[in-house]
Amino acid sequence: MDLKETYNRIALDWHKDHSHDEWWVEGTDSFIKELSPGARVLDVGCGSGVKSKYLIDHGLKVTGIDISEKLLDIARREASEGEFKVLSMMELDTMSEMFDGVFAQASLLHIPKKDAGDVVKKMTGRLVPGGFLYIAVKESREGKPDEGIEKENDYGYEYKRFFSYFTMNELESYLTDAGLEVILKLRNPNPSGKTVWLQIIARK
Repeated sequence: MDLKETYNRIALDWHKDHSHDEWWVEGTDSFIKELSPGARVLDVGCGSGVKSKYLIDHGLKVTGIDISEKLLDIARREASEGEFKVLSMMELDTMSEMFDGVFAQASLLHIPKKDAGDVVKKMTGRLVPGGFLYIAVKESREGKPDEGIEKENDYGYEYKRFFSYFTMNELESYLTDAGLEVILKLRNPNPSGKTVWLQIIARK
């Protein structure tokens, strides 16, 4: 299963499906409040740019990265003031730019748990001193695997994606291991009832 290929295939349907989600607003607004107007933010796994546009509309300068060219095509249309490039979060340490904030919403959940701590450290490496890291992932589900490939067909055709599920304690440990200070933790059940989202913000 190739995640890039999957997202290129489902890009338009995925964008339509997620354009009106609201579970993320409280945590994202809290992240924005920690930053000064004009602050530079790296949107990691920016997808179709919906959240990039939200950040831009709130006065921030956004660079978005994603592995899917098709999603980035939509992002450039949705958030034309942003800068977007094809890059995996595993390659964050190849970037030279530094940011006041790193925003990783629903992206770390595609990383195997054995690699998640290293990716958080790569995100931290892109932050200026005193910068802020925001992460949102899906919560671990009782009696179900913490990671694996999942088959879906909610767009009228079958596709597969890899997901990892986390506890808040795990998230917090990744951040503290990276030398960050956790300042906010939120737990937001999705109205659909299928998913509980964990949002966490930390300061470098």
